[in-house]
Amino acid sequence: MARYYLGVDGGGTNCRIRLASENLETLADAAGGRSNLQIEGGEPAFRSITDGTREVFAKAGIDFSETANTFACFGMAGGRLTSAREAFAERPWPFAEVKVYDDIDIARAGAHGGADGAVLIIGTGSAALAQVDGQRHQAGGWGFHIGDQMSGAILGRELVRRTVEANDGLATGSALTEAVNAKLGGSTDAIMDWSFPQDPRGPMPATADAPSTLLGRAPAEYGALVPLFFDFYEQGDPVAQDLMELQLREIDTYVRWFKARGATRMAAVGGFGTRLYPLLIARYGDYIVPPMHEPLHGAVILARQNFPVA
Repeated sequence: MARYYLGVDGGGTNCRIRLASENLETLADAAGGRSNLQIEGGEPAFRSITDGTREVFAKAGIDFSETANTFACFGMAGGRLTSAREAFAERPWPFAEVKVYDDIDIARAGAHGGADGAVLIIGTGSAALAQVDGQRHQAGGWGFHIGDQMSGAILGRELVRRTVEANDGLATGSALTEAVNAKLGGSTDAIMDWSFPQDPRGPMPATADAPSTLLGRAPAEYGALVPLFFDFYEQGDPVAQDLMELQLREIDTYVRWFKARGATRMAAVGGFGTRLYPLLIARYGDYIVPPMHEPLHGAVILARQNFPVA
């Protein structure tokens, strides 16, 4: 009887699905829609994975009934809470077995081929995970408002803040802050207007559970400034240099945290993290290693580790 493994990399805007043989040879890949477990109780994620599973089996030329001989592992955005992962695993899946992880777990497994090691996700947001002697250590990943210290979103927000401070004469500006000022409207008034709520209903009224709040720009909108930041960083812009050093100091904190827990190597993933590799190698030497596989293949690796061939 054939045996298959299915991995899912579930993100906030889309998900990717991979079907592999029992030897982890990729048979087919497919894509689906948004898959954050915190969105609508995971219902969009369930639909995306269900539809993507049908697509990936069709692409592989394998009858859908073979899902009964398929062992699945999902790495999901919004999967930090144990209750969310357990509830999602209990949905009516067609697979023989299902294991649901936080998305950083599949990043770690992919980066180190399923072996021990540490990983930093440095994208729009950020998070850290190490596995040492089979024991899991996690930090960060708490989101834009209270976490994400080393991330594109926080870098973008700090860049906007530095631009406003330069406009006010409180900090030294540069060609970068001038470019950000122009991009966001040409004045501090325009930048403030850009940063305020975009919901046409305006501020939400207070409720019994929360005070009235203003809805600001989303993390991804601040993170969208990162390509502009890198353009000027590569030209030696002094503000870009200062802000990069702040980001690297945040990474220093996580490197110390990893080493204190016995992790002997670290990989970085995510769009921002990938661009940082030359700086990370210069700063940490052979402690930083390139990822062996992408997170999607990490999900397939974890599927076989959880449900090995007898």
